This record gives sequence, C-alpha cells and structure tokens, in this order.
Amino acid sequence: MKPAKDVNTAAVTAVGLIGGWLTARESGIRPLGGVLLGVAGAWAARTWYARHGWAAAAGLSALYVGAFGLSHPLAKRIGAWPSVLAVTAVASGTAYLVSDADKE
Repeated sequence: MKPAKDVNTAAVTAVGLIGGWLTARESGIRPLGGVLLGVAGAWAARTWYARHGWAAAAGLSALYVGAFGLSHPLAKRIGAWPSVLAVTAVASGTAYLVSDADKE
C-alpha cells in the first residue's frame, strides 16, 4: 500500500463519490456502493491526517460525507449524474486545494 503522505486524495475522493454511486446504481445493491464510499473516505482521511493532522482530516471528512448527503436532495432538482458530478467537484477540488496542492 502506498504511504499515506503519497496518496492523491482528490482522486480517491472522486472514486469514492462517483464510484460508490455508480456501484450502487449498476449493481442494485446500495450497501455495496456504501462500502466503496466508506473505504475511499477512510483511505483519504488517513492521508489528510498524516499530512495535516486531526482538524484537516475531520473537516475534509465532514465535507466528503456532507457531499454524499447533499447529492440526494440535489439529484431531485438537477438529476442524478449532474448532482454526483457537482458534489464530487466540490469535495475533490477542496481536497486538492487543502491537502494535495502543497505536495506537488
């Protein structure tokens, strides 16, 4: 497994949100999508903590879970794909700015 400080958390966040939704949708097994969402979130949080400590890890994790939660009511207004893409852009973009950009 890649060392925590070397993980691209913006990509992991995108895989968790988009991949979790797509897995649940295509398999018809919502908890399976939740497993992917949770594993990706934990993997990203491990890096956030290693790079920036508890406060950043907690804040970015809250944003990640909040994005997942917000995607549901947002999907009723703009559709499923646009909703998932919008919340993923915000969560992944923030992860990049807060955690990944200073690594490059």
